Amino acid sequence: MFTIEHDFDATVITLVDEGSPGLQEDVTICAFEDCVTVEQFDERRQESFRLTLSMAQIRDLAAALNLPEGSYRLAKTPAPKA
Repeated sequence: MFTIEHDFDATVITLVDEGSPGLQEDVTICAFEDCVTVEQFDERRQESFRLTLSMAQIRDLAAALNLPEGSYRLAKTPAPKA
């Protein structure tokens, strides 16, 4: 299950683990104009951990989800002409 909310400065996606036993804490993803944060609460340490990704890292991650094992570099595409 997941939820999507549009805040003033970010789109917030929350992923809720509904699987079998051994469930993980919710994951919150906040997409801002210049970065994306991924946050999850660690019950053992009683604190949240946040990972911040640049938009270039998000682009690479999206591409990597559909590629086989290997090392890649995405080609830069020219900006569209007005």
